[in-house]
Amino acid sequence: MLTLADEIDVSRGDILAPPTERPVVADQFAAYLIWLSTDALFPGRSYLMRIGNQWLPATVTDLKYRLDIGALGHEAAKSLNLNEIGFCSLSTAGAAVFDAYDENRATGGFILVDRFTNETLAAGLIAFALRRATNIHREDLLVDKAARAELSHQRPRILWFTGLSGAGKSTIAKLLERELHLLGRHTYMLDGDNLRQGLNRDLSFTEADRVENIRRVGEVAKLMADAGLIVLCAFISPYRAERQMVRELMEPGEFVEIFVDTPLEECIERDPKGLYAKAQSGAIKNFTGIDSPYERPENPEFVVETTGATPDEIAARLLRDLIDRDGC
Repeated sequence: MLTLADEIDVSRGDILAPPTERPVVADQFAAYLIWLSTDALFPGRSYLMRIGNQWLPATVTDLKYRLDIGALGHEAAKSLNLNEIGFCSLSTAGAAVFDAYDENRATGGFILVDRFTNETLAAGLIAFALRRATNIHREDLLVDKAARAELSHQRPRILWFTGLSGAGKSTIAKLLERELHLLGRHTYMLDGDNLRQGLNRDLSFTEADRVENIRRVGEVAKLMADAGLIVLCAFISPYRAERQMVRELMEPGEFVEIFVDTPLEECIERDPKGLYAKAQSGAIKNFTGIDSPYERPENPEFVVETTGATPDEIAARLLRDLIDRDGC
C-alpha cells in the first residue's frame, strides 16, 4: 500500500524515484537493439515499445551501425536481421521514463513488439537520451486546425487510397478530388510518382525505403490536414504497419482508408506504365505483387472494386458514400 500526501494522478507505468536520482524523461534516445525476429528491422516502421510498465508507439529513426561480433567492429547497415545487434536512435510517441542500462537494468531495458502479431521483435538496452529530445519544444499556435476547418466549412481528413500498381488509385482519386472541388471543398492530392520526383527522389524501392517513403508522406499529409484541407493520397503503401502509423497520426475519424481492390491478373493485363512487363522480365526488382508482397487492409473504411464499373462511376459512388458517412 502506498499513500500519497497530496492528490497526484499516479497510474500504471509511472515511476517513483528519490529527488537526487531522477530518471530521464525523453522521447528520443540511443540504444543497442538485439533483433529477435525473422522479419527484418527497418528504420521508420512503427512498433510498440514496453519499458517497465509503459507501453508506447516507437520508431527506429536511424540505424547508426551494426555490430560485427567476429571482428568486434562496426558495419554500415540499413536493417537488422535475426540475431544481429545494432546501435540505433529511437523516437517514441510520448515521453518515456528511463535510465541508462549501465546505471539501472530495470529501467534501462525494453522490448519492441509487433503491432499486429504481438510478437517480441527485439530487446533493447538504452545508452543515453538524445540531446535534441530536451532542446526541442512544441510551439503552440494561435490558429489551430479547428479554426482553419471552420473557415473552410469542412472537416479536414486524409483519404488514403491503397492497392496494387495499376489498380486505379490515382485515377479514382483525381476524379474524386475534382468532384469535391466542384462542391467547394478545399483539397490537395499527393501521388506516389509525383512525390518521388521531389521530396522522395532520394528513395529507392527496397523495403526499407518504402517504409521511409510512407513515413514522409504521412507527415506531409498530416500537416496539410492541419491546414484544414481534405488530402487525397494515392500510394501502393504495401505494408499494414505504415498505413496504421499514418492513421495514428490523425484524430479518430480523420483517416479514411480506401482499398482499391483490383485482382493482380487485371492489373497485369492493364499494365498502364509497362511496369509489370519489366518486373516479370527481371528488369525491375522489388515490385509489389511480383517479387514484393502487398498486405491487404484488414478493416478499411471503404473497399472499391474496379472491375465492372468505370472510374467515373466509382468516384461518384465513393463521393455519395463519403457524404452519407459523415457529410464530407
